[in-house]
Amino acid sequence: MEIVAISDTHLKHEQVKLGSGDILIHAGDCTNIGTEVEVIKFLNWFKKQDFRLKILVPGNHDFLFERSPGLARMLTEEKEVVLLIDETIEIEGLIIHGSPMTPRFYDWAFNRDRGYPINLHWKKIPDEVDILITHGPPYKILDTVLEGTNEGCEDLLARVMKINPKAHIFGHIHYSYGFQKVKDTGFYNVSQCGENYKISNPPQKIEEF
Repeated sequence: MEIVAISDTHLKHEQVKLGSGDILIHAGDCTNIGTEVEVIKFLNWFKKQDFRLKILVPGNHDFLFERSPGLARMLTEEKEVVLLIDETIEIEGLIIHGSPMTPRFYDWAFNRDRGYPINLHWKKIPDEVDILITHGPPYKILDTVLEGTNEGCEDLLARVMKINPKAHIFGHIHYSYGFQKVKDTGFYNVSQCGENYKISNPPQKIEEF
């Protein structure tokens, strides 16, 4: 199965070079400020990509999905895009769960305080999952910012280490684009934009499937 993942395109999606495949995953921040106009612009492009299934997990810039969830879901359904907000689907035997939550930073979309508030969302991740998609990274795995600090979520790390998905896909931290294998899980930071918010990284193929 050909699975390709991207995130953090920030309305520069037209510059992303994609081939074709079975599943295309976007792990959030498809917009800059999450207006309806921005979301529609992205979804029009996303729908046209040559993949049988498109999955979207919003990010902290994608405000429409939090402020007007009914409208956002209607727009994604119109474009035949699967929207995952703390939800699980099964596709051709693969169990896929997606969550947009990230630890609080100022007042962006889908922000939750560290500890109990955000852990409520991680508890929704099923024990059996093949592909986990979150907007943000787990702690100390592809989560280093330019200044050298780790900004990932400790509670997310604990949950992932317990359930051991085959692949964990995320973005959010542009500086730490890349791949890392820990135990049996492949971790993919698929941020397309670098620190300067210019498209600088290629899409990643998910190799576990």
